[in-house]
Amino acid sequence: MQQALFGGGCFWCTEAVFLQLKGVEQVVSGYAGGHTPQPRYEDICKGDTQHAEVILIDFDESQISFAQLLDVFFATHDPTTLNRQGNDVGTQYRSVIYYLNEQQQQQAQQLINKLKADGIAIVTELSPAPTFFPAEEYHQNYFARNPAQGYCNFAIPPKLMKLQSKFQDLLKAE
Repeated sequence: MQQALFGGGCFWCTEAVFLQLKGVEQVVSGYAGGHTPQPRYEDICKGDTQHAEVILIDFDESQISFAQLLDVFFATHDPTTLNRQGNDVGTQYRSVIYYLNEQQQQQAQQLINKLKADGIAIVTELSPAPTFFPAEEYHQNYFARNPAQGYCNFAIPPKLMKLQSKFQDLLKAE
């Protein structure tokens, strides 16, 4: 089992996307990259902890590669807006890849370089993985447990539609 640590805006949205992928065994929403020990959601929302909302992905590399996870990551959020995803504004919503080893760093940097060479103004941060703090239990598997929640209905379905149209071969069997 391998791990990946990504921040692509609201963790409810990114979690919902990555849970659809075959080989992804678990996704834990949480916080990373800030200075507050044991942050709480209320602290993160204030925007002064410097933590990003992130997801920690446990995946089976025999079924899905880190490179494929990166492709999904870049396709299902906007990596060109600094500290913002849609209506969510603040450093906690930044686009970030926290790499866990040199291979992840190299793969992520190569893809970022390719996207920039293609004319895409990538602002995604690439940094070594800091301490990960799991979010409160009520944030875990949020979309599946709260499908009628207003924000979820607005923000998540377009991401899932993009995932289904671009990455059909990576989706779990129904």
